[in-house]
Amino acid sequence: MLEAARVSKASLPVIDIGGLSSPNLSDRKQVARNLRAACLHNGFFYISNHGVDEALVADVFAEAAAFFDLPPSQKAEVDKSRSKANRGYEPLQGQTLEPGAPPDLKEGYYIGPEHTADDPRVIAGMFNHGANQWPAARPNFKPVMQAFLEVMLDLSARMMGGIALSLDLPEAYFAGYCTDAMATVRLLHYPPQPAGGNPDQKGAGAHTDFGGLTLLRQGDVGGLQVWDQGSDGWIHADPVPGTFVVNLGDMIARWTNDKYRSTLHRVVNASGRERYSVPFFYTGNYAHNVECIPTCVPPGEAPKYPPITVEDHMRAMYKRTYK
Repeated sequence: MLEAARVSKASLPVIDIGGLSSPNLSDRKQVARNLRAACLHNGFFYISNHGVDEALVADVFAEAAAFFDLPPSQKAEVDKSRSKANRGYEPLQGQTLEPGAPPDLKEGYYIGPEHTADDPRVIAGMFNHGANQWPAARPNFKPVMQAFLEVMLDLSARMMGGIALSLDLPEAYFAGYCTDAMATVRLLHYPPQPAGGNPDQKGAGAHTDFGGLTLLRQGDVGGLQVWDQGSDGWIHADPVPGTFVVNLGDMIARWTNDKYRSTLHRVVNASGRERYSVPFFYTGNYAHNVECIPTCVPPGEAPKYPPITVEDHMRAMYKRTYK
């Protein structure tokens, strides 16, 4: 039940996105054509030449592993339950991503853009807006994660420009969505899948991601599995050094009327080793309205999805996976 197939790179291609930083529109459109092919297939692909410093990535993983190795009492000091903005530590089995399945075998840490108490969005009670929590035992944790958040916000905005071009839209089509964008750096630790454990319990149950784009950096231990429409089965998305795995979230599916898919995926850590990964969830501006793109709706048909704000969508998704 937890197995998956290994496939050629054609199913999960590695796309060089260096052209998205080119001043020449033709270079950016060439990347967009490659993105379009991947988005129409599985909606899962790798990106290389992304511009994120590998030394920074190494620091992120080092700090994540050190934090998860802290005693439970120190991790509890920054427990997510202490935050009104869903920031901080999430204990093992704190989330159930797959309906009807046991809780996920992972522990995590949520980090997002910093909002002070006098920020109008915080005063208004906008969902997930607020201050981060930082572990006192790891003084380098905060600057490393803040630096990573900033470079990933920039990369995600470039990717949204590429997605716009891939849909034959103006490159700035998603500019409003990318203004004052919300995002989450989520540090994840997956203990090894226990021998003889519940066959329905996974590191992360089968799910689609809530937001716009997910850019995942994997460590050197695999376990990510993607549902492949062509074979009607699970396939491995093994770590590829120096790359991010990118997948489309539910909001892209809503925008494109399911022309671009938000694909099921899960994590099964059958390696016998500790697994670490760092997904970056790009959610966008919470006040932005997500409405089906007219050119993605077939003539004479109604859109599959009604308009919804990013905030209302995210509230519904959290309610679904947290008791």
